[in-house]
Amino acid sequence: MIPRYARTEMVEIWSQASKYKIWFEIEGHACNALADLGVIPQSAAKNIWEKGSAAKFSVEKIDEIEREVKHDVIAFLTHLATFIGEDSRFVHQGMTSSDVLDTTLSVQLARATDLLLVGMDRVLAALKTRALEHKFTPTIGRSHGIHAEPTTFGLKLAQAYAEFSRCRERLVVARAEIATCAISGAVGTFANIDPKVEAYVAEKLGLTVEPISTQIIPRDRHAAYFAALGVCASSIERLATEIRHLQRSEVLEVEEFFSKGQKGSSAMPHKRNPILTENLTGLARLVRMSVTPAMENVALWHERDISHSSVERGIAPDTTIHLDFALHRLAGVIENLLVYPENMLANLNKLGGLHNSQRVLLALTQKGVSREEAYRLVQHNAMRTWHGEGEFLGFLKADEKVNTHLSDEEIEALFDLEYHFAQVDQIFSRVF
Repeated sequence: MIPRYARTEMVEIWSQASKYKIWFEIEGHACNALADLGVIPQSAAKNIWEKGSAAKFSVEKIDEIEREVKHDVIAFLTHLATFIGEDSRFVHQGMTSSDVLDTTLSVQLARATDLLLVGMDRVLAALKTRALEHKFTPTIGRSHGIHAEPTTFGLKLAQAYAEFSRCRERLVVARAEIATCAISGAVGTFANIDPKVEAYVAEKLGLTVEPISTQIIPRDRHAAYFAALGVCASSIERLATEIRHLQRSEVLEVEEFFSKGQKGSSAMPHKRNPILTENLTGLARLVRMSVTPAMENVALWHERDISHSSVERGIAPDTTIHLDFALHRLAGVIENLLVYPENMLANLNKLGGLHNSQRVLLALTQKGVSREEAYRLVQHNAMRTWHGEGEFLGFLKADEKVNTHLSDEEIEALFDLEYHFAQVDQIFSRVF
C-alpha cells in the first residue's frame, strides 16, 4: 500500500487493529453459539465476550508472541487469554485457523466493497451531471484517432456512465459472492463443531454460510472478486485515456482543473499537464496486477494449503485501497473538468467538412448511383480536401458527376450539423 494513493477510511479496514477486532468477534460469536448448544458454559461465553470486547489488543505484543510460536492465530489467542483468564480454554473450540482467517477476509472485502460503491456512486453522479450539461455540445467523433463523424461531448460522458453502471453491478455481485463465512473445522467436515455455530457467526457478521468449505473458502470466489475490480480499473483507464487525448495541446477540448499556484513542470513554466488522469492510468495497472495471482490461487492442494495466503495479504489491501483512491480521484476530475466547446467546434470543422462524407455517399445511392461509384466520387473530392486544396462542400458543388444527381441545395442540406444529433434524446433516455 502506497500512502500517497490511499484514503484513511479504506486503510482502516486493513489495519492490524481492525483485523484483530474481527478475529475476536468471530471467536466471541462462536463461543456464544457454543454456549447456546450447551458445549461450553453460558458464564464462560459471557465472560469471554465482555472481557474480549473491552480488551485493548497490542499489535506489538502479538507480533512478539508470533516471532516465537511462528503462527499468527495462536499468537492472537495467546494474547487474548491474558485478558480472559481461565475461560480462554473454551475459545476456538472445534475451530481451525482458516475459520478465523477466511471469514475475516470475507468481512474485510465486503466492507471494502461498500466503500468502493460509495466511490462508484460519486463517479456516476459526476458523469450524469456533466453529461446532461453537455448533452448537445458538438464535438468530432474519432475512430483510429482520426476524425469520423460528429457526436456530442454529452454522449461521450453518457457512454462512460453506462459503462460505470455495469461496473457498479459487478461490484454488487462480487460483494455478494465474497461475503461468505466458514466455521467448519479441520478439512471442513464439522467433526468437532456444529454447523449451527457457523450459521450463528455468519448472521452476526452479515455474511452467508459457505455451502461447503474444505477448511478454506473456495478461492474461485476471490478470483471472481478481483476480476471484477480489474474490470472497474480498466473502465477508469479508458475514461482517463480519453481525457488525456482530449487535453493534448493541439486538441485542447477538455482540461483537468489547474488550481491557482499549481505548477506543471520544474523546467517549463507554461506546462499544464494531465497528471491526474495519467495517475489514474497507473493506478489501473496496479489494480489489475491482482487479477492473475487471484486466478492462480484457485488451484490449491487437496483440502487446503497456504500458497494463497501471502498473495492475499498483499493484493487484498493494496487492490481495494488503490481502486478506492482511483474512484474518488476520477470523480474529482469529472466534477472539475474544464470543457472548451469552442475548441470542439473548431476541431470538428478543421477538415473542411469531411465529416459529412457518409451523408453524401448515402444521398448519391438514394439517387440511383451504385455504392461503388458513389464511394469513388465522394472519396475523390474528400482526398482533395484532405490534402488541403480546398473545402469539401465547394468541391462537391463543382463536380459535374455529382451535380448530375444532387443540386447545390441538396448538397448544402447534407452539411447540416444538427442532423447528427436527432437521436441524442433517445440515447440519453436509454442510459439515464
